[in-house]
Amino acid sequence: MDTKYIFVTGGVVSSLGKGIISSSIACLLKARGFRVTIQKFDPYINIDPGTLNPYEHGECYVTEDGHEADLDLGHYERFTNVRTSRANNVTTGKIYQSVIEKERRGDYLGKTVQIIPHITDEIKHRIKFLGNTGNYDFIITEIGGTVGDIESLPFLEAVRQLRWELGNRSLCIHLTYVPFIAAAKELKTKPTQHSVKALQELGIQPDILVLRTEKDIPGDTLRKIALFCNVAPDSVVQSKDVSSIYKVPLCMHAQHLDEIVLRKTETQASAEPSMEPWLNFIHKIDTATDTVSIGLVGKYVELQDAYKSINEALFHAATYSSQKLNIVYIHSEKVSDNNVDELLSGLDGVIVAPGFGQRGIEGKFAALKWCREHDIPTFGICLGMQCMVIEFARNVLGLSEANSTEMAPRTPDNVIDLMEEQKSISHLGGTMRLGAFECVLREGSKAANAYKSTYIKERHRHRFEFNNAYREQYEQAGMACTGENPALHLVEVVEIPSKRWYIGTQYHPEYSSTVLSPSPIFASFIDAAIEFRNQKTK
Repeated sequence: MDTKYIFVTGGVVSSLGKGIISSSIACLLKARGFRVTIQKFDPYINIDPGTLNPYEHGECYVTEDGHEADLDLGHYERFTNVRTSRANNVTTGKIYQSVIEKERRGDYLGKTVQIIPHITDEIKHRIKFLGNTGNYDFIITEIGGTVGDIESLPFLEAVRQLRWELGNRSLCIHLTYVPFIAAAKELKTKPTQHSVKALQELGIQPDILVLRTEKDIPGDTLRKIALFCNVAPDSVVQSKDVSSIYKVPLCMHAQHLDEIVLRKTETQASAEPSMEPWLNFIHKIDTATDTVSIGLVGKYVELQDAYKSINEALFHAATYSSQKLNIVYIHSEKVSDNNVDELLSGLDGVIVAPGFGQRGIEGKFAALKWCREHDIPTFGICLGMQCMVIEFARNVLGLSEANSTEMAPRTPDNVIDLMEEQKSISHLGGTMRLGAFECVLREGSKAANAYKSTYIKERHRHRFEFNNAYREQYEQAGMACTGENPALHLVEVVEIPSKRWYIGTQYHPEYSSTVLSPSPIFASFIDAAIEFRNQKTK
């Protein structure tokens, strides 16, 4: 079967959930037996989001092949259980970089390099690249930004050209917003009409409209939108707010969105989607009665997208343990030895979040000291793991000035130090230790018991590592180095075996957690938190 292309665009306002709709369509098509992947085209000029502050763009997601990507790729993987790669996320910066490199090599043979055809040709090449591998029946391409943004114009022009080239092998799904005006007690369709008009002015006629809404849209309003937007009435569906993003695929299927896609691309499907595992997950969400409360200590907690993958990995683990999840966000800048008891007591478990830089670091030390001394299930991820190591050095090993050379380059006890291969690097973008690496776990350790294996591969995003010169001191004092990279002997996991559950990972296990394959170590952490809660209530 020739690869079919689905383009997903957005209008009216940003943050409508193009990534969730794209992921939901992919989920449904995959459940019907089709091979599906999703790619995101971001209109910003950064090569990737790796150097962006989380306040700018939320979490930076990392693929197995070591690409720093938009957080929507996390949604793609969580909904489809299909791993993405650097080919699944392309930015304007990457497009222009490639074109300029070709111009410098003389590839254009003296031609004047222009937006059309050179930039749009490069975009089309990137869109079709995954399809050319022959591995997929459907490629879903999400165009970032909103119709009308000047940055998105080259991408939309490339989509316009591809619609002509691909014919019935492509379709466009446009996601818009239908606001409810409380004063008028009315749903307003005009923003959607204007959004579709703007798309039509660019030469793209949407085949399907998905309408984001807080309230049910009446049938006559849906027909009105179809009439004004030149879309078939049965191709207008609504995406009403739901209690969990994981219910969106079921809502889309109830409105036959996957059937509409198959019909419009002239694709034969012999059966209904096989959704039993997904329905089982939703059933667990709806029937959970007990609540597990997890504190998340970090410096970006006011922006929950900064910890999106951690939030979802916790939710997956809690749901499979038949628990509701209550995440208590604790700003690390506001934690001190004076208030830590007030902030953390009552929680069932604590996660100390990843990050970079000095801000909020002392609050993480205070939180970890309290958790260690009160034997609370505690999980440190990346910088959180490094903070575990530093706090233990200061308060158990007696190395009062112990630190990371990231925070204190002249510390006398650099228990966390810059990796050797990082010392000659001057460029910041894409130069960290990135992607999936092997880790061998000590047999009998809590980490190995969590994974039910002594061999794992998890994804990394860091420059600094545990300093092996101090390894023996830690082992003798009760902090075990239970996971290491077999090639470089870098310490990847530390734990205190005498505690209920006190584990730090240099890697980011949250990136690998999906609805159908939840992270084993997050599951183990949640189970420990539930057990601790139950002991407290007894």
